[in-house]
Amino acid sequence: MGVINFIMKKKKLNLRDINPNSEKKHSHDDGHNHNSSSNNLKVYIPGIISFTMLMIGIALDYFNATIFKDWLRLGWYIVAYLPVGHPVVKEGWKSIKRGDVFTEFFLMSIATIGAFVIGEYPEGVAVMLFYAVGELFQNAAVNKAKGNIKALLDVRPKEANVFRNGEIVRVSPETVAIAEKIQIRVGEKIPLDGILISKKASLNTAALTGESKPDTISKGANVFAGSINLESVIEVEVTKEFKDSSIARILDLVQHATARKSKTELFIRQFARIYTPIVVFLAIGVTLLPYFFVDDYVFRDWLYRALIFLVISCPCALVISIPLGYFGGLGAASKNGILFKGASFLDVMSKINTLVMDKTGTVTKGVFKIKAIKSFDLAEKEMMSYLLAMEAQSTHPIAQTILQYDSEIKYQAENVSEIAGKGLKGTVNGKTVLVGNKALLIANNIEVPIETDAVVDSIVMIAVENKFIGYVILADELKEDAKETITALHKVGIKNIIMLSGDKDSITQQIASELGIEKAIGGLLPEDKLNEVEALKQNPNYKVAFIGDGINDAPVLAASDVGIAMGGLGSDVAIETADVIIQTDQPSKVVKAIKISRSTRKIVWQNIALAFGVKVIVLILGAGGLATMWEAVFADVGVALLAILNAVRLQRMTWS
Repeated sequence: MGVINFIMKKKKLNLRDINPNSEKKHSHDDGHNHNSSSNNLKVYIPGIISFTMLMIGIALDYFNATIFKDWLRLGWYIVAYLPVGHPVVKEGWKSIKRGDVFTEFFLMSIATIGAFVIGEYPEGVAVMLFYAVGELFQNAAVNKAKGNIKALLDVRPKEANVFRNGEIVRVSPETVAIAEKIQIRVGEKIPLDGILISKKASLNTAALTGESKPDTISKGANVFAGSINLESVIEVEVTKEFKDSSIARILDLVQHATARKSKTELFIRQFARIYTPIVVFLAIGVTLLPYFFVDDYVFRDWLYRALIFLVISCPCALVISIPLGYFGGLGAASKNGILFKGASFLDVMSKINTLVMDKTGTVTKGVFKIKAIKSFDLAEKEMMSYLLAMEAQSTHPIAQTILQYDSEIKYQAENVSEIAGKGLKGTVNGKTVLVGNKALLIANNIEVPIETDAVVDSIVMIAVENKFIGYVILADELKEDAKETITALHKVGIKNIIMLSGDKDSITQQIASELGIEKAIGGLLPEDKLNEVEALKQNPNYKVAFIGDGINDAPVLAASDVGIAMGGLGSDVAIETADVIIQTDQPSKVVKAIKISRSTRKIVWQNIALAFGVKVIVLILGAGGLATMWEAVFADVGVALLAILNAVRLQRMTWS
């Protein structure tokens, strides 16, 4: 199958075509692999036959063999042509019947058959042979580019050990329900998302996050399908059905990523459809028009030049190498734990010059520790009882930290409501309780001690029955790679870095100062962040990316030119809203994402320049009679191969 046909039929990466899902297919794996190897060898046989016969024919021509004349010579080269030429001519005829005339199959058929008509038999065979060899290289390159996707498919778990009726039953993961308990032995893949109910586990999450370093987690932590259990037998309580698991969502994301074409790719496809017929008509002009302007017009010579024109006109290098370049970029990114939702976002990411980031969970760990507790009028234990009752109703990281103060919650909170960006309001022990920041208390006309203004760290204030009764100070810490991330961003040319946070402005400024971020604004509500980003986008010189945790920053992720979700592996909102998903909690991966996108764009434009440059030169030489079919072969197949090799470099690059 020709390369254009291959791309047009496979332009959406269909994982079902390469995923051995069915039981029938699984049961024949060994035979299938053997047949696959045999098929790989068979595809080279037609080329080997044509090449051998071509070399013998050229040798007989060179030595002027008396027997190798007329019909025998023609017959020999026809037989040499058929193994590689017949599939192309057949595909060209099918395309014409479908109404698609100007395909590469039609062009190569006309050019090579035309070479036979004017007696250039060896060149007719050689052009088709090199074209066929080029196809083999192109298909091999595409298969290589699919490697990272196939690696993801390999980690999709096939079976689950589930506890049912007092025994362990081995079943398909699709049949396991939420809240069922599963067992994972050493070396096995976790089949579904869930919560660890064993004391601890050591997991290899490389397939999901791109990180080879084992991840050690404790009881109650989230585990994700596709991770490999490294040490001891563990048990997990299932929290999501198989179709909603992290690995299933990631595979679906990657499957649809190739369908979202970049503007460059779409332009080249449109251009190729216009460009090819234009060159065909120019070739007809090259054949016939000189008759009216040249005294010694020889039809055969001008037809030969026109045939060269046709060979050169095939847009193989453009049509295959550009999608392959973007596909290589998507694969390289996923290998590093970065998921782009499409080639279009690779393009936009390469142009980013303004980076806006959240604080908590993005550059800080979002894991707070209680630093100090101060109570007024109530004993500390009693004040904390009110606070614990309220925070038990929240999923915020600060709430989870406060709940570690005491495992026993004395009171039950009722009628709890969340005031966005401020805190919680509810009833505890029959009393109205407010828990949150200073803005919440002031909005309810509660006087706040002036001493709280001197607190730089995060502070949670408590009021009972409209009276301030105390506060808790919590401290967050920076992620290990946060500082180096800002330095690396500056090095790659992202000078405009802004931090926006819902946390206190004093804390936001302190963190920004530590990291070397010049502009930071704290105390923002979600809509305030959105307004800040939209204000930046008003400047036509800014291409704005926003990095957030993918949960409470969903509006800003959606509004920015590129929304980047940090640590989005387990976040449904991140998968839905963000354009780029960093599967770990490492902000430094953003730098890698920028480098990969820029390298991809650079390689794509190198290929465009190479293809157009060589084609234009050889087209001019061909029209002037200075280029033969051999130069035409290089301009078509040779340049396509060079472009493909250039695109494949993305698979081998490293981004430190």
